[in-house]
Amino acid sequence: MLYAVLCYNDENAVSTWTKEEDDACMARLAVVEDSMKSKGKMGPVARLLPTTSATTLRKTSGEPLIIDGPFAETKEQFLGFYLADCDSLDEAIAFAKELIKANPSGGGYEIRPVGIFHPSELG
Repeated sequence: MLYAVLCYNDENAVSTWTKEEDDACMARLAVVEDSMKSKGKMGPVARLLPTTSATTLRKTSGEPLIIDGPFAETKEQFLGFYLADCDSLDEAIAFAKELIKANPSGGGYEIRPVGIFHPSELG
């Protein structure tokens, strides 16, 4: 089953990292990713740009409203995600535990099973 592992963190804390700290974190995460890739279990990985670059489209009673920013009601922001083909939730949790060890900051990883709407489009 496919699992999305969603990365959340305080964007203000992450944005204070130096380039060296960011590169070191990305290198540790790449080691975890490579382990899953070698098993043929790694799907797309995406790192989202800062929320200041986001645009939100909200449905209103009239024309859709376009707003700069995500306007999330939480302290933590959605920073990126992994898509992993895991045999069980336990395997997905084990993968997320490796990611959280590789990431020195706070935040968390949310794990959700993924339903495929268009399976014929998977490569």
